[in-house]
Amino acid sequence: MQEFKQHIINEIKKSTNIKTEINLEIPPSKDLGDFSFPCFTLAKDLKKSPIEIALDISKKITKNDFIERVEVKGPYLNFFINKDKLIELTLKKILKEKDKFGSASRKKDKVMIEFSQPNTHKEFHIGHLRNVALGDSLVRIYRFNGYKTIAANYIGDIGNHVAKCLWLYLKKYKGKEPKEKRGAWLGDLYTESTKLVDDNEVLKEEVQTLQKRLEEGDKKLVALWKKTRKWSLDEFNEIYKKLNINFDVVFYESEEEKPGKILVKSLLKRSIVELNEGAILINLEKYKLGVFLLLKRDGSSLYSTKDLALANTKFKRYKIDKSIYVVADEQKTYFQQLFKTLEIIGFKQAKNCYHLPYSLVMLESGKMSSREGNIIKFNDIYRDVLDYAMNETKKRHKDWNKLKQEKISNQIALSALKFSMIAQDDDKVIIFNKERALSFEGNSGPYVQYTYARSNSILKKVKSFKIKTKNTPTEEEFQLIKKMADFPEITQQSFKNYQPHIIANYCLELAQLLTEFYHKCKVIQEDKNLMNFRLTLIKSYQQVIKNATGLLGIELPDKM
Repeated sequence: MQEFKQHIINEIKKSTNIKTEINLEIPPSKDLGDFSFPCFTLAKDLKKSPIEIALDISKKITKNDFIERVEVKGPYLNFFINKDKLIELTLKKILKEKDKFGSASRKKDKVMIEFSQPNTHKEFHIGHLRNVALGDSLVRIYRFNGYKTIAANYIGDIGNHVAKCLWLYLKKYKGKEPKEKRGAWLGDLYTESTKLVDDNEVLKEEVQTLQKRLEEGDKKLVALWKKTRKWSLDEFNEIYKKLNINFDVVFYESEEEKPGKILVKSLLKRSIVELNEGAILINLEKYKLGVFLLLKRDGSSLYSTKDLALANTKFKRYKIDKSIYVVADEQKTYFQQLFKTLEIIGFKQAKNCYHLPYSLVMLESGKMSSREGNIIKFNDIYRDVLDYAMNETKKRHKDWNKLKQEKISNQIALSALKFSMIAQDDDKVIIFNKERALSFEGNSGPYVQYTYARSNSILKKVKSFKIKTKNTPTEEEFQLIKKMADFPEITQQSFKNYQPHIIANYCLELAQLLTEFYHKCKVIQEDKNLMNFRLTLIKSYQQVIKNATGLLGIELPDKM
């Protein structure tokens, strides 16, 4: 559609002889054309009423390969594009470019996208899934748009939460650990210890003492930390494997602590930061960002201490041009302070640091909290969804072997989970409901998968066919092809706005149009030319929906 859009813009500029930026709109109804131009924007320059301008321009634009006709509706110019031209260009482009359709050419910039960031010694829950699905999709979108992209994870393996867990382990559970699911068990210990410690000053002091001993390198505590840390990391890696999530690099808070302290102390010599009762901070009041604490008065580190060191590592070791942090919107102010501090320190890349905030995943009963223990564990919900998908698959395909049933069921389960996390606007809270997530109809990933499987069943009814890209279309055919032609612009829009949900919603719209086409247009028929055209259309649809769902990390099964 971009070629048609640009052609119309050029025609408007040529007919008015102005250099004002021209922005086209999509009419609210297809009866009003494919593109619309409000002439209000030219009234000041041309010193005419919008209605006069619309009439003048319409007389100068004639029918051509791209424009079928122009209609004037008051101050609006409504453009109807040449359907035959759109169909031919779109289908040829899709079939020629294949998995590159919609992508952009290679860029020089190197981008690092940091996402997931779970804490060891805590449970990986359904709230983490939104971050992982969003970050992974963003990596795929950036790569599709030509950027060399590094997928990074930053794991919180030290801190007060670790100390709480180890404290309770030594106090109550030493030698009593389970033989399996040890990572999940540590999460239960964290919840239990939090309930004991948070309102008890004596116990809180015990935890703080243990944390300090651990940071100072107590050999026995370090050995216990390493052992229990591995339990959590093993569980995380199992989850990433289930989700088909891959990282190019994994950072750990424990590795950034010492470099962070050294970096912060070095800033004192440059008079960038200041001492305040033993603590080190940077005053950001003139930027309306308050005071940013970088090191505690007892010398222990903070998130900021380690994030400064991590940024230094990203910029210097990995030579990145842009750093994107996928972190919940509760941390907006923190990242504003961090980026401003990096800028003041002298990192030129600081202006290319971006915090992608997203809202929470909540239960219908309220906010989830590892402290309170009211969370939905990822492994539990994954098993529920997978079992449901397996039961439905077995009902429909008793003839399949177990391996195939498991493969397809897993694809459906992951689609249900990922799509439910990505399809919502980033700034909207997701109220998680298991029954809705398990629904395999309507606005869901499995619905998109089902339309693909249905299209595949049609293609399998014919041994071969001739590609045909020219035909006078029905309304259903035209709307489907027109939507496919939108895909390159959709990927750009999603990329520029850091919003994978734009692609998710596009997948739903494309799937719905395929369903309407399927119901209204008979594909297998005696008219060979028409049949070949419609089979070509389905083949093109399959390519576009594969490209789109691939950007969401969703696989499409051949059968369902």
